[in-house]
Order: sequence, then C-alpha cells, then structure tokens
Amino acid sequence: MKVLFYLGHPAHYHLFKNVLSQLKTNGHSIYLLIKKKDILEELVKESGFNYLNIQPAGRKDDKLSIALGLLHRDCGILKACFKNRPDIMVGTSTEITHIGKLLKIPAINVNEDDFDAVPLFAKMGYPLASCILAPNPCRTGKWEDKTVHYSGYHELAYLHPNQFLPDQERIKKYVNLDESFFLLRFAKLTAHHDTGKSGITTEIAQKIINILEPKGNIYITSERELESQFEKYRIKINPDDVHHALFYAEMYIGDSQTMAAEAAVLGTPSLRYNDFVGKLGYLDELEHDYGLTFGIQTQYPNQLFKKIEDLVNSENLQQEYKARRNRMLSEKIDVTAFMVWFFENYPQSHRIMRENPAYQDNFL
Repeated sequence: MKVLFYLGHPAHYHLFKNVLSQLKTNGHSIYLLIKKKDILEELVKESGFNYLNIQPAGRKDDKLSIALGLLHRDCGILKACFKNRPDIMVGTSTEITHIGKLLKIPAINVNEDDFDAVPLFAKMGYPLASCILAPNPCRTGKWEDKTVHYSGYHELAYLHPNQFLPDQERIKKYVNLDESFFLLRFAKLTAHHDTGKSGITTEIAQKIINILEPKGNIYITSERELESQFEKYRIKINPDDVHHALFYAEMYIGDSQTMAAEAAVLGTPSLRYNDFVGKLGYLDELEHDYGLTFGIQTQYPNQLFKKIEDLVNSENLQQEYKARRNRMLSEKIDVTAFMVWFFENYPQSHRIMRENPAYQDNFL
C-alpha cells in the first residue's frame, strides 16, 4: 500500500510514530507530510522519517491567517497526492478529508476530542471523511454512522506497555532521581478551539509551587514564555524523553489536556486546570472510571490547591495509582497494533469493526 500521513501537531507525531514504523517494516510505502507547529519538525527529524513540510513558515493565530493556512495546506496535500498517488490518507486534520473527497482517496480522520468541544474542526472535517476513528467515549455527533470506536486512547498508541518501557537512564541528566519531583506544564492555549479558554495564571502557578516545594523538586515545561521567577524551575528536556520523566514524577499538574492524559495512562497522579474540564469524554473516562486524573475548572482555584495538598499528603500514592493504571490497561487495547491492522486492511477493517466491534479484543 501507499499511505499518506499528515501531522499537524507534536502530539500527532507520538500518536503515529510506532504505526509509521510498523507499516514501513511491513513493506508499505509511507508519505509523511507535516506543518510547522512547535517542536513537531524537530521530533520528525530525530526519528529519521522522510517527510515534507508543506507549511514551513507557520502561521499567525488570527482568523484570516488560519483560513489562509488551511488553503495553503490543502494545496500542499493536493500536490503530494498527484505526485505519490496514495491508496489511503490518515491524519487528525480536516485537510486530508478535503483532498480525499476531491481525488476519491479514502481519508481516515483519527480524533479523540468530542465534536462539541471542537465544533469547527468537526464541521470542516467530518462531513468529507471516509471514516472517523475515535476512542469509545469520544462523541462524534451526527457523524456516528461513519465512526469506528475502539477501546483505547491516543496516548496508548505510544505509552501502552507493548510500545513504551520507562527508563531512568533517559532522564538522569534532567532530574535528580534521588529526590521526589513534580512536573508542571503550561500550555499556550492559542489554537482556534482554545478561544476564550484560560488555564494556569502566574498567581495560580506560584501557589502551586508554594504547596509542592517542601515536598520535592519542581520542574516546569512550558509552551509559553515563563515569568522570571519561574525560570529556575524550567526543565529543558528532549521531547522524546519527557514521557520517561512523566512516569517517574510524583505528580503532574498543568493546563494541557494531552499531557494530563499521558500522565494518567502512565499511572502518575494527574491534575488539569483549564476550561475544557468536563467537555472531553476520554479524560472524563480516565477521571471517573479509573481515577487516574482530576479536572478542575478555572473558577475553582481553591479546589485545585486542596486536591494538590490531599495528594501530596497521601500514603502509598504511587502504588495506588499504578494499580489503577493496571486495571485500566486490562480493559484497553494496544492502539498501535489495532491501527496497523485497521489501515492495512481498510476498507474491510471498517466493515468488520462496524459489524463486530468485539473484533478489537484481538489487540488486548
């Protein structure tokens, strides 16, 4: 097969990196397209995958720039399809569905955010998608008839034990493993679906640090510029090593959904503080069904501080969360293995999963 993947965010690299490697090992031709977004190109370069950046200059965050950027990427994917003639296209973007419909190439949209949390994305991408691949809790609204649900999360594509083994040696140069440490993440919150959303402010960050500092070392990874008083906590870590740090951390606190979910599936107590709380099904499942993460809306900062204090003063916290993780893993599939099968056998795999969703139990 010839398979075109389009990645628009660093999280998408992690989602597909093992899938790409396995498909390549299985003899398929892979065409990888990306755009400039944070550290995405750095990650892809280090992986050794051949790729084409169809928007190397990036874009601004105003509405006009977003629209023009979408048109620019549509053209880039169109050119790549004319040149390489892929059999299917895969990605977490709207662009592949536009070009797929135009050229009659199946486009599989892989997403884990509920349609009502990212309404613009859903309206622009789902109508033209050949198939939507989403975790069980993810709502896809009126496009359910083309959705294949699976028992897993994006984060399990790269953090399932079959795909990831934590390694202390990878993080010794960044953190002091002889002492407890906490990992904080401050997101940028500038995507179109982040409009009107807020997260951890300077004041909130300082109070979090005041609670944690007597209990261990604090390391901050941040998309946005840090205030001068927080620079001493900044950790400059290779993006491929950050998940090892997450595994060994006592706790994760941040306003990033993805990193909260990553910590959760690794069995690290996880707190997220932003205005998406209660709006994303997969995080609600990790919180309410498995107790691996906690979401607190920004109008309740005191709840955040109390939860942090309760957790840092709990006995046997790490053992309890590893046990919760094991229960979650016993009910979830190896997402990479499932996706490799699904893409290799599409469209028959789509029909199989629609008729018999239990087929995915082969990937438990």
